[in-house]
Amino acid sequence: MTAELVRGQNHTLPQTRLEIRISAGAPVVAGATLGDEHGTVHGVERIAHPGSPQLPGLEVSRQAAAEHRLAVDLDALPDGVHRVTVLLALPLEAGGPARFGAVAAPFVAVTGLEGAEIATFTLTGLDSESAVAALELYRRQGAWKVRAVGQGYAGGLAAMLADQGVDRAAELAGSIQEAVARGLARSVSPPPPRTPDGDRVRHPAGPAPAQGGGQPPVGQPPVGQPAARQPEAPSAVPSGPIDYAHPRRQSAAPPPPPPAAPPAGPGQPAVPVAGDATGWSMDERLYNQIWGMFEDLARATAAYRSAVDFAESRMDQELERTLSDPRSRIGGAGDLAREQARAKRDELTGRAREALDRDLAQLAAESAVVEPALPAPYAGWDNPVWHAYRVPMEIPMALRIGDLHLPESAALRIPLLVRLPLERGIWIDSGRTASEAAALTDGDQLHRLAMESAVLHAARLLAVYPAGEFSVHVIDPAGSASAALAPLVRSGVLAGPPASGAGGVSSVLAQLTRRVDLVQMAIRAGAADSLPPDLDPAEQLLIVNDFPHGFDDRAVNQLRYLADEGPSVGVHLLVVADREDASAFGPVLDPLWRSLLRITPIADDHLADPWVGHAWTYEPLTTPPGSRVLELVLAQVAAARRGGPR
Repeated sequence: MTAELVRGQNHTLPQTRLEIRISAGAPVVAGATLGDEHGTVHGVERIAHPGSPQLPGLEVSRQAAAEHRLAVDLDALPDGVHRVTVLLALPLEAGGPARFGAVAAPFVAVTGLEGAEIATFTLTGLDSESAVAALELYRRQGAWKVRAVGQGYAGGLAAMLADQGVDRAAELAGSIQEAVARGLARSVSPPPPRTPDGDRVRHPAGPAPAQGGGQPPVGQPPVGQPAARQPEAPSAVPSGPIDYAHPRRQSAAPPPPPPAAPPAGPGQPAVPVAGDATGWSMDERLYNQIWGMFEDLARATAAYRSAVDFAESRMDQELERTLSDPRSRIGGAGDLAREQARAKRDELTGRAREALDRDLAQLAAESAVVEPALPAPYAGWDNPVWHAYRVPMEIPMALRIGDLHLPESAALRIPLLVRLPLERGIWIDSGRTASEAAALTDGDQLHRLAMESAVLHAARLLAVYPAGEFSVHVIDPAGSASAALAPLVRSGVLAGPPASGAGGVSSVLAQLTRRVDLVQMAIRAGAADSLPPDLDPAEQLLIVNDFPHGFDDRAVNQLRYLADEGPSVGVHLLVVADREDASAFGPVLDPLWRSLLRITPIADDHLADPWVGHAWTYEPLTTPPGSRVLELVLAQVAAARRGGPR
């Protein structure tokens, strides 16, 4: 039976290989310290955190997330370790909660590798604390136990580490938060939460989160996630002042999903159906279904990897026990023991792979049904839906910016969708030092691919917005991207010619900075209808090529301002840059990079999921060779902007 612990209560652990599962009401930093019999931590090498996630016998998550899985092997801990303390802290990100009292109570479960819960603990009663020692695993008279702690610290991570005897605790806490902040640029926004009974929820509820990169509490849609929407009255006509703030979603639950298809036969899974998630519309149902597939693939792969690790560890332990006995070295006993250990390892691994293959087959069947049913904003450029493209009358829920896959299932691609309006800018990394794949690519070719990718993203954004409701500006200081920008320039969909030279950079930045300032002042004053008549009310996208070349200190500060303040009033960034080129600015640009979602022009495994931290391979979207789909779509967008036939 599962032991439901209260603060201070303990419970004996029946095994030494464990998982600690954490579910919180907002993204949290998870870590663990290894202490002696008095709980003192002797050095930073005894602390596992996102910047140093692995220690002997212990592995924690590499980023802040609302759900974590920590792996613990008590037998593999270093000598002298008598206590493992699991720590939770709120990340220091703008707009995020500053205290645990503002979010739902974190829940911690200690489980075996097979998933059975051994003990659980809900951390209630927290208020002003921003860090908490959740629970500890401790050794008493040769046996390991778990104790529910729940000790909070209003002084944050630094105060908690200092309480455990860590030297220079404030400096270490700062480095941990810095490691978390660096992970923001490579993280995928989490999908909708689960219901209390563990079923997948393919719709969130609640009002939209505040701007600023923080994650909302449970029950509210995270950044980039769907939300329940009341259907609009068909006869409604917009009137009154323009609302430049991001739309707030209704808290009412959407209708239930359509009935599932009957099973294919006795004991067989149900036949996949496109749009079987909940939502107000088919687009919303498909969106939620895709996020559900993403979560299913992440968790199925995590279970497989955990089982393989367990099989390998068990084989190593059996071989160590056998070879430590001198009698096994006589005759063929040692060889027989090795064969038996390897056979058992292969059996366990084979069973895990069979389970994974079953899950993959079901997901592949679902993908085969869902992909052809996707609307244009969710579809790849090779989807026939683009051949019937017409300029839409309303903004869609989300936009596809690429595909994701894992090594165990390279053929199964999950669309990467981001919510609209964009609440986070995008950085397309054109640097050769970004990854091994980039290092093998010629620098000029990599930069060309990065700009071509930027053009495709801009074209998709133009295509999914109603006519006149999205404008694109380009800064190309040296004019080096003229070839890649040709489709946008020839079609006439840009707000103006690409800006070049110091004067062009200054002019575009001044124009967009003025727009942000005026709209913010109008919103604060409640006078959105008094904006100047020359102000473009459309959403704005600024493509910046080859940043920071052509940018002086003032221009850099203006771009940082647009990245921080622009999304809430409809100004968004798409930056093409090599971060190494910005090294001359020092750390001044670090906040800018962290605020952007980093993607690559070639396949690269740099994105992490919010549950178990898998390194997902991102595949950028490309048009089919020889296809004219981009030109045809842009031609329709241009005609609609001119008021011509669509």
